[in-house]
Amino acid sequence: MPSNIYIKLKYQTISPSSKLEAFIKCYWTLDGSLIEKQRIIPDGCVEMIFHYGDLYKQYLEGENYIIQPRCFVFGQVTRALDIEPTGNTGIIAVRFHPEGFTPFCTLALSEIENKGIPLHQIFEKNGALLEQEVLNAENNERRINIIESFLLAQITKSESIDRIVQLSVKTLLSSKGNLSVKNLSANSDIHRRQLERRFSKSIGLSPKQLSKVIRLQATLKIFSNKNIGSLTEVAHEGGYFDQAHFIKDFKEFTGVTPKYFYSENLRLSALFIDPH
Repeated sequence: MPSNIYIKLKYQTISPSSKLEAFIKCYWTLDGSLIEKQRIIPDGCVEMIFHYGDLYKQYLEGENYIIQPRCFVFGQVTRALDIEPTGNTGIIAVRFHPEGFTPFCTLALSEIENKGIPLHQIFEKNGALLEQEVLNAENNERRINIIESFLLAQITKSESIDRIVQLSVKTLLSSKGNLSVKNLSANSDIHRRQLERRFSKSIGLSPKQLSKVIRLQATLKIFSNKNIGSLTEVAHEGGYFDQAHFIKDFKEFTGVTPKYFYSENLRLSALFIDPH
């Protein structure tokens, strides 16, 4: 792929306020110009995205695409997602913790898997007002203040947070996804099927799906942080059974082999590797 796909592209993450840190992992912004199709891979998080720059194409199958809404919530990504800018990029987004979005609305997460839903369809008039205020704001600091005020007003009772799911997610993150569902349910003192139902409701993924995403993200971080001698070494350090297991999971979520991904792909994907 051409080496000139980036022109003054700036990516930044901002921590949420203490009142929202239980729900939000970070805010992120992306500004500048890029001119090629990019591939995004699953990270286990629902995002609320605001395009104050030009819109993006989202590819469906082959060369078929839709134009993403200007402001929307994007559900769980369970497969590789190809997007392409139509002009200059200007984005501010909320990246929720895996279980963090559910307390803000009653929409079933299964309805927004791998797609974006405009804010006004989720939050009705309040969503339309939020969109207008964020797009009219003079800078990202002001945009974040507007978004935080909206979310604090929107949040339902704290009891809507599933503490068992929340604790299970922390356990999966600390193990870098290397924990079986059987052991996870035992640690939570809850039957496996009940845990799976709770994950589906609160996250939109099963415990197994989320653990695979977390493990892949941890392995991508290994790639990005140091020079790796072989895929076998990566597989071992990432907690995979062997190289074949690693390649299988990698292709499931990226659509390509590790070798192709890192030779042909997209530094934009690297921007979204979970730093935690």
